[in-house]
Parts: sequence; C-alpha cells; structure tokens
Amino acid sequence: MTKNELTKRVSSSLILIPIVFFVIINGSILFNFFIIISFIITAYEWLKMSKRNIQKIFGLSFILFSFYTIFQIRNDFNQDYFHILFIAIVCISTDIGGYIFGKLLKGPKLTKLSPNKTYSGMIGSFLLAIIFTILFFELTFKIFNFRFELETFIFVLAVSLVSQIGDIIISYFKRLSKIKDTGNIIPGHGGILDRIDGMIFAYPFSYLIFLNWNFQWKKKLQYLVQLDLLAKLY
Repeated sequence: MTKNELTKRVSSSLILIPIVFFVIINGSILFNFFIIISFIITAYEWLKMSKRNIQKIFGLSFILFSFYTIFQIRNDFNQDYFHILFIAIVCISTDIGGYIFGKLLKGPKLTKLSPNKTYSGMIGSFLLAIIFTILFFELTFKIFNFRFELETFIFVLAVSLVSQIGDIIISYFKRLSKIKDTGNIIPGHGGILDRIDGMIFAYPFSYLIFLNWNFQWKKKLQYLVQLDLLAKLY
C-alpha cells in the first residue's frame, strides 16, 4: 500500500466511523435507512463479484440473514443501541488491530486463503478488540450498567475470531474472482462488503449467542419469581 492509499484509508475511516456510530446511536428511521442502503450496496457488490449462480444465491441469502439479525438484535433489546454498537466496536477494532500489527510485525502467514493475513495480525486483532471493548464498557457503564466480566472476555474473543474468519472467507471469494476490492465507494477501502466482511458473520453469530443468554436470563428470572412465591406461601 502506497502512502497516498494509506492517507485515503485513514482519512475515510476518521470520517466514516463517527458517522456509523452516530447512526447507530440515533437509531429509528435513520438507522433503518442506513441498514437498508448498506444491504442493497452489499448485495450488489456480492452479485457483481460472484461468477456462479449457486454462489450468488447462497451468498445473497446469507447477507440477507445477516442484516436481518441486526434488526432483530435491536428489536429484541427494546431499540437499545448498546448491543449493535458493541459488536461493531469488536469488529472494527479487530480489523484495525489485524492491519496495524500485521503491517508492523509481519511474520508467518496465517492461511493461503488470504496471503496478507499473519499470526501477528491475528493476535493484534484479539488484543485491540479486548482493549476497545473494555474502554467501551467503562465509558458507557453509567448509561447501561454493563460490566466487563469473564464471559464478556470470552464472547469478545469469539466474535473477533468469527469476524476474522469472515474476512478470510470474503478474501477467498475475491481471489476466486481475481479482484482486489468488491467496489470503490469508500476511498482507500474499496466497497461496503470489503469493510463489513467480518460483521456479516459476526452479527448472526452474536444474535444466536444473545438469544441463548436472553433465554437463560429469563429462566433464572422465572426461577427467582417462583422462589419468591414459595417463600410468601410458607
């Protein structure tokens, strides 16, 4: 990557990330519009990149499901933006950590599916995801009352790993199509799909985890209510 390309990448990131966070936090109509437009562009980029019909159908179905889970996460938590922002921060910091550590430390390649990925980049992804999440929890504790605990630590590592796997999978399909980027809508980054390749895997994974946690929490709550009723009876 040339100095000019790096400048474009950093500049667009400094503009794009605050906009994304603003949209997520403000939610409602703006959030819905942003997600729908992002889906349309992502779907277009995937269809344009894909060569085989089965690849187009399977990929488009998965992308649709991924964006559906974003809406569901928001709806299941009473329009709360915390969980959407939480996953976005993990994925973005994973991407940044992998890029910075991979460029600075280099080292052995992680996989032939994506030659630019290194073990140092993978470690950097995990490390920055943890650091950014801890900062996020500390900054929002007074608002949401969520603490960074052991299960959060494990969850962040899992989401970061899934995000990295998603990045590798999309990179593999780009190599099959003999293209570097899926588009050119974001200066220095490429297409929308290039930037959210990890997220489209991370959100469905997180949604399934959240569903399980929510179910377990409800079971515990019902159990506590039953205990309270029994205590009142006796």
